[in-house]
Amino acid sequence: MTGRDDSIDVLIAGGGFAGLTLATALAQALGPPFAVTVADPTLGSGHTHDERASAIVAAARRLLDTLGVWRGVADEAQPILDMVVTDSRLDDAVRPVFLTFAGEIEAGEPFAHMIENRHLLAALEAKAKEAGVTLLPTAVAKFSKASAQHVDVELADGGTLATRLLVAADGARSSIRESAGIATHGWPYSQSAIVTDVAHQRDHQGRAEEHFLPAGPFAILPLKGNRSSIVWTETTGEAERIAALPDAEFRVGLERRFKLHLGEITTIGARRVHPLGFFVARAFIAERIALVGDAAHLIHPIAGQGLNMGLKDVAALAEVIVDAVRLGLDPGAADVLERYQRWRRFDTMSMGLATDGLNRLFSNKSAPLRLFRDVGLGLVDRLPNLKRLFIREAAGLVGEVPKLLRGETL
Repeated sequence: MTGRDDSIDVLIAGGGFAGLTLATALAQALGPPFAVTVADPTLGSGHTHDERASAIVAAARRLLDTLGVWRGVADEAQPILDMVVTDSRLDDAVRPVFLTFAGEIEAGEPFAHMIENRHLLAALEAKAKEAGVTLLPTAVAKFSKASAQHVDVELADGGTLATRLLVAADGARSSIRESAGIATHGWPYSQSAIVTDVAHQRDHQGRAEEHFLPAGPFAILPLKGNRSSIVWTETTGEAERIAALPDAEFRVGLERRFKLHLGEITTIGARRVHPLGFFVARAFIAERIALVGDAAHLIHPIAGQGLNMGLKDVAALAEVIVDAVRLGLDPGAADVLERYQRWRRFDTMSMGLATDGLNRLFSNKSAPLRLFRDVGLGLVDRLPNLKRLFIREAAGLVGEVPKLLRGETL
């Protein structure tokens, strides 16, 4: 595509979970007169390159169900029916369980599902196309403020667009955020996560496990079939060393942490190392620009909330835009975007600081801290009302919840 010069309502840079979900929500709610475009070089690739898996909490599943996406991937999603939390040292012979989460948010509704990214991304792309979203397999190269009503955007393939609102859904290293001059505050951790998939002999029965070890959490997350996704946290140097080990040595280290309660295990996926950190953008908006997902925030995976926070951004921004357009207002106007920022930024900061605190509390060798946290976990486990609140918080159903996350149409 070259020499393109169109005027549209919303241009979304980034065709991942946040970008495609936002595009679909807007297109379905506002119909063909409202022009939505997504630009991302990976569009049309089938997403087979993405071997990762993600936890989708109940509120996010409701959003996907409301958009008509979930029914297309439900058979590929593994419900998390039980969650156990332990706190131990690597060489401890027994890992006592201090906290369990079991049950459903509502009848027949687990608090979370695990699904492989490629299945969900392919379904989102197909639904966006069905809803009338224009999908461009190119990137946003740069933009400039041409008038009070539009932002002029230049695409990597040479095309140009004018848009009333530019949404940055282009990830943690967002070039749009940087070009808009939006600073971030936060810090890197001295930790990285090794992510891979394993097969095992026995059925996991939908149980997820999080073992808090001195170097960081080791999570076992159930996938369809006798498979699980592993998120193994170590110091950054150690994570890189472990990921580079020969298969036999890597498996020895994995078995020390995984144990053999599910029988013999075999690694079946690539090993990927992801440096961990915490940052939040100082603003979620600029003039005719909004940030969503990792472009706005990045948190520790200790609570599995990163993707789900991004979908909460999407649900809030979609609701704000739809309400404004139905009143005849400009979707990129400052007061419209300010409503989105007020809705999401405090909640994001709160969740980010909570996960940061959890990581610091558990990722250490302090015996007094270990006693303190184990007593705390045990108390939570014995207080049903408090545990129920924790489960609803983890499921994304506490606070001012956007309509789509409640399962309501816009």
